[in-house]
Amino acid sequence: MKKLAFIMAAFLTMSLSGCAQKNQTQNQEKENPEMKKTLVVYFSATGTTKAAAQRLATEHNADLYEITPEQPYTDADLNWRDKSSRSTIEMNDKTSRPAIKGTCENIADYDTVWIGFPIWWYTAPTIVNTFIEAHDLSGKTINVFATSGGSTVDGSYNDLKKAYSQYKWGEKRLMND
Repeated sequence: MKKLAFIMAAFLTMSLSGCAQKNQTQNQEKENPEMKKTLVVYFSATGTTKAAAQRLATEHNADLYEITPEQPYTDADLNWRDKSSRSTIEMNDKTSRPAIKGTCENIADYDTVWIGFPIWWYTAPTIVNTFIEAHDLSGKTINVFATSGGSTVDGSYNDLKKAYSQYKWGEKRLMND
């Protein structure tokens, strides 16, 4: 019975999340057209950044969108001590753009976009670049949040801001528990 309740709760959560979610923010916008819409986009390899994204979305009454790799990362892929691991190879090649599943179809509806990720090699994983390059973020304020076991968010933020200087960059936040 507990398993069934868990599955039903997970299904409900998945059906209410995502880029096309219509939530309380949208209802409030009808009453107050000046209200801005916020989207929290995140890549999470182990679940840590996902938890941070959920907290941030609650804080900002925002919608969530997960950057999902076309080929999921395995534990071996994430072994940063292995010079032949997938993550090491991607991070050593600044032109690497790992494929992602789908795009956020209604990104044009948002005024503010938070982009979150775990910090890899002192910067954003290259899959974040894949997402940014697949979407038109013109006219939006882009904020960055990250999780890390020992790095600050400053380097990641500055790297993204430099690589995509055509966009308006706002806040940055390190979100560790």
